[in-house]
Amino acid sequence: MSIKAYTLGSLIVCAAAVAAYGQAATDAGAPTQPPKLWDASAAVGLTLTKGNSDTLTVNGNVQASRKWAQNELNLGADLTYGENTVYDKASGQNITSQTANNYGGYAQYNRLFTERLFGFARAQGLHDGLADLDYRITLSAGAGYYLLKSTNTSLRLEAGPGVVFQKQAGVDDTYMTLRFAERWDEKLNDHVKIWQTLEYLPDVQDWGRYVVNFEIGVETAIIKHLSQRTYFQDSYSSEPAPGRKQNDMKLVAALAYKF
Repeated sequence: MSIKAYTLGSLIVCAAAVAAYGQAATDAGAPTQPPKLWDASAAVGLTLTKGNSDTLTVNGNVQASRKWAQNELNLGADLTYGENTVYDKASGQNITSQTANNYGGYAQYNRLFTERLFGFARAQGLHDGLADLDYRITLSAGAGYYLLKSTNTSLRLEAGPGVVFQKQAGVDDTYMTLRFAERWDEKLNDHVKIWQTLEYLPDVQDWGRYVVNFEIGVETAIIKHLSQRTYFQDSYSSEPAPGRKQNDMKLVAALAYKF
């Protein structure tokens, strides 16, 4: 870092001239990188056992988001399928039963009115075979507000009316709802991020009938495009299908690839 006093002035002038010329040449010759339109990733988890019982569980999760001008678009989908096969001595046959069979997804568009205030439109759907839920589709719209909004942290609240279409235990049903939700995202450093979501969907004509969806997760980078994603989900229905439990919970660990 030290330079002899009698050459200091001339070396600084020469270095500045070379640096300026080199930067100009680099800028002129370097290809322009197009802006990244989407932040997308896909995760897959697999559990397989063989022996006295053969089990298979597959988990998949896809997330994508885009921000441009005053617009935000978030997309997500996940599935879990599992089965267990055991040998029945009485019949001399293998008996296979499902241990999980659910999938769902959502799409949400936000339009920012100010830096923190926005309006949203959202569609989400769920199928859960073991809960005897053929489908539950929720359409909602409303307003939201970012309580926290920075490079590494965001916390937002959302509320608005909606409608639920569902077929549970073979019965079709439609009812109006109010959607109350919050989402928190935290980037701890360049390698670790966490998130948490919660939404409450009551029947406006019977507030004792409601659905609560909760999720919390952490993602840790392994290499540039590969990370390990672990998340917990709980879907609670105050009025499940006859003979079914109110809670459907799952804990998933999977490898995620970021595009």
